[in-house]
Amino acid sequence: MATLDGKLVSPDELLSLALVNVGHFTTMRVEEDGVRGLPLHMERLRKDCGAVWGADLDTGRVRDFVRRALHGRPRPCVVRVTVYDPGVDMAHLAKAGEPQILVTVRGAGAMPPAPLRARSMPYERDLPEVKHVGLFGALHTRRSAQLAGFDDALFIGRDGLVSEGCTWNVGFVDRDGTVVWPQAPVLPGVTMALLRQRAEHRVATVTLEQAKGMAAAFATNTGIGVRTIAAIDDTGLPTEHPVLDRLRETYLSVPGESL
Repeated sequence: MATLDGKLVSPDELLSLALVNVGHFTTMRVEEDGVRGLPLHMERLRKDCGAVWGADLDTGRVRDFVRRALHGRPRPCVVRVTVYDPGVDMAHLAKAGEPQILVTVRGAGAMPPAPLRARSMPYERDLPEVKHVGLFGALHTRRSAQLAGFDDALFIGRDGLVSEGCTWNVGFVDRDGTVVWPQAPVLPGVTMALLRQRAEHRVATVTLEQAKGMAAAFATNTGIGVRTIAAIDDTGLPTEHPVLDRLRETYLSVPGESL
């Protein structure tokens, strides 16, 4: 089931999202006690609405529509809130600016999932600071990585530096046990932000060679929490490390906030 501004969405109302594909979104994992980092999700939607549509977004309405969509649904589950203009015309995008709120709900997987194997691939996200719906390039790298026998893609910029994963931020544990986040243009994830607020870390440029030499590596997003990276290309990495355990405990200790 999907709702648009609180009402069941029609196929015609989804056409612009499918054919023009302009909009932005956030994805939240909803537990029994609520959503970790809920204010960060709402701030992301508000900020990105200004960047994409030049419009204000009433996050109170967003929360109301999400509450309605969650009624009677088992938890945990994953809610995606997409903000787009159903009347947008590809030829006259400057006239767009009346975004509406699409809410979809799906079941949530176990957290954390099994360790993943990542293939390094050259890719830079368009407008990386905005969580926009233009995912073709990123998902194409994922497909290519999977066809090569990996689980997902790890992006390498034109400068040769590691940035992020297809739909996740990447972090590393260096040889002295310090958490390292890549210094690069990335989509600022909510899970990463929550961990950076609560765990000691440093931000530094990371080359592919340095990444493969780390003591451990991990992926973060709302749906997976903290997921171990077992390999980058053909270089295996440890799947167990006390710092990874602490990061998971830190993330799971963040209380959910009620919608």
